[in-house]
Amino acid sequence: MRGGGRGPDGRRFSRRRLLALGVGGAAAVLTGFELASHGVVPGQQFIDSIDGACSLPRTNFELGPIGPSLTGRFYSSERRRSVGYTIGYPPGHRPGDPLPLVVMLHGFGGDHTNALAGLSPAQAVALEPDGTPLAPMALVTVDGGGGYWNPHPNDDPMGMVTHELIPMCQAMGLGVTPRTIGTMGTSMGGYGALLLAEKYPHLIGAVAAISPAIWTSYDQARAANAGAYASARDFEDCDAVTHARALAGTPVRIASGDQDPFHPGVAALAAALPSGAVVEFSRGCHDGSFFDEQEPLSLAFLGRHLADAPEG
Repeated sequence: MRGGGRGPDGRRFSRRRLLALGVGGAAAVLTGFELASHGVVPGQQFIDSIDGACSLPRTNFELGPIGPSLTGRFYSSERRRSVGYTIGYPPGHRPGDPLPLVVMLHGFGGDHTNALAGLSPAQAVALEPDGTPLAPMALVTVDGGGGYWNPHPNDDPMGMVTHELIPMCQAMGLGVTPRTIGTMGTSMGGYGALLLAEKYPHLIGAVAAISPAIWTSYDQARAANAGAYASARDFEDCDAVTHARALAGTPVRIASGDQDPFHPGVAALAAALPSGAVVEFSRGCHDGSFFDEQEPLSLAFLGRHLADAPEG
């Protein structure tokens, strides 16, 4: 993911600079604070992420021409509230064009405005990793709340995605043909992306999870965040490790840092995944620096598999 992005004046800039100056940087700090305050991420790691101890080498990137965006709201019967969303279109495309669709799920403390680290949806699908444009695809973000994307009494963010958001996007020509919907997320959203692919294998054509928030027991999850699951039974029903075999036949990419506090859960998931899944453990923490490094790789992975989806 090397190269250089260019501003209006033609100078190169880095994603790290966008993280420092833009909404994505604020979201990364907010996510770190929320996770640390709930005991999900050790306080020391949050401090390390702020003072640079977790920082990775600076990542430069190329952006193609930025496509249009569509932002709006709809009332979700599944969540029993109004939710916001943004759809980003790739360069050379516009609303109404038929395209594969990536559903990007935000992390804890986030919403549709900051689901990506330092990028808008339209910027994300305009990335040119290693100077090569991504396969054309649209990307949608949506407000999912803080309930880890699994069903809760009176609030079902997964039902909102499958029964409301995706059909709305399909009515716009996105993700219509079989297996041309991918899902992606970071932290809480990474777990949600995997869960979505496990629960709906005939709908989701590929999944990419960055630093997924995976716990190995309900007691562990409840101790860290009492709102993550409504009950022990719900944890069992939505445990990504237990149901990992449901991903057989679905292209999977998971990336996690070696200093991530969720490492034991991700390692357990890696051992349970069907053969062929791509799991990459590398240097990094559970922070915006690692998310930033992995987003172009994850989008390129999804783009390849959605573009190669079989007709049916």
